[in-house]
Amino acid sequence: MNSDNLPQLTTEIDFEFDQQHIWHPYTSMTLPVSVTGVTSAKGCELTLSNGDTVIDGTSSWWACVHGYHHPDIIEAMQTQLSTLSHVMFGGLTHAPAINVCKRLVDVTSANLTKVFLADSGSISVEVAIKMAIQYWQGKQHVQVGGQQVRTQNKQRILTVKGGYHGDTFATMSICDPDNGMHTMFGDTLIKQLFAPTPTSAFGDTVSAQDTQALEAILQNHHQDIAAFIIEPIMQGAGGMHFYSAEYLKAVRALCDKYQVLLILDEIATGFGRTGKLFAYEHAGIEADILCLGKALTGGYISLAATMCTDEVALGISQSPAGVFMHGPTFMANPLACAAAEASIALLQKGNWQQQVNAIAQQMQQELEPARQFARVKDVRVLGAVGVIEMECAINISALQQAFIELGVWIRPFGHVIYITPPYIITSKQLTALTQAMKTIIKNMTIEQAAGNTHSNG
Repeated sequence: MNSDNLPQLTTEIDFEFDQQHIWHPYTSMTLPVSVTGVTSAKGCELTLSNGDTVIDGTSSWWACVHGYHHPDIIEAMQTQLSTLSHVMFGGLTHAPAINVCKRLVDVTSANLTKVFLADSGSISVEVAIKMAIQYWQGKQHVQVGGQQVRTQNKQRILTVKGGYHGDTFATMSICDPDNGMHTMFGDTLIKQLFAPTPTSAFGDTVSAQDTQALEAILQNHHQDIAAFIIEPIMQGAGGMHFYSAEYLKAVRALCDKYQVLLILDEIATGFGRTGKLFAYEHAGIEADILCLGKALTGGYISLAATMCTDEVALGISQSPAGVFMHGPTFMANPLACAAAEASIALLQKGNWQQQVNAIAQQMQQELEPARQFARVKDVRVLGAVGVIEMECAINISALQQAFIELGVWIRPFGHVIYITPPYIITSKQLTALTQAMKTIIKNMTIEQAAGNTHSNG
């Protein structure tokens, strides 16, 4: 083919076409919001279409933990692209998938031995729900409190209020029932069970009220519940809420007591974000099913994984179907697997823990003074997550533009202004982010303090 006939790459951005034809997350086509053009990225900086650079405080929704244009990940993807960019995974296999699965089995808890590679975080959770339901189809009865329970009825999912697990239909059904999408899609969503949001803060002992409320639901409905799902330690898009590790320990014990599988959604928290490689390590527990995504590839290309135990895999294999009923077209995409293997290798050989600890210490010191500002409800830090919670809702569009003018990219949502920077961020760059947060909050106008708050973080 003549190279003249190939499409020419360009960094020029047609904002008019974008506004007229392209849907961005949580936006209206009749009331389009202003968007900012990006032409390139390197390290912790985004280059905008007007030539300015801004420091990225979000790691592109938690994903780019190594920053942008990391040579190891770029080289792995370029090498893979030149040999095998994609091939179906039905009846075929390849080294990138095997290699990344070896890495995942190595870095997660010892009981997680089986890996299903999917496309995105939401699909990872969908897969986990399917796994839980098929597992119980493969069993006949279980013993709970000396009584036999038929497992065919175990189809519902229990979770806690304030959670977020994705935007597809099954995942919407287990997101927060009050602030999620239940009011819009209520009659089409599966009716799930919700326990109260844990009130015990991270670092505190668990309150009896939290565990008693959860046990009451399990005691009354365990015969119908296939699994309990939760974001370990930190509820992300549900408000950046950090809860007690002891609550998570209690969850594990109660799931065992009432014969309910435990699904941990580590899509946002996994790969070092909370100061542990996986947030469940704060509680010293193991999941029956684990969901991974976002930082799995370092943010370079979409990939997710759902891991499970030998026991779960056996139950699925003994179900009437005899096989696990899921198979995405781009499952185990070789290019994505190559990126993921390179990203995990960087974590395994690098100093991510020292980086995250340094980020946490600096954010704690630099964000704490924001407590004295008007409208500030709380300031909290966990690992490489810094949060300022406001007493009022936030106008996302207005604040985003104000942050850009200060040379940073920060995307607030709901009542929180938060940062989740790449682990490679310098002390100077991090100070620019925290200073911008304090400047904006101290000088926040009425227009910036209210408006459209729809966003998943």
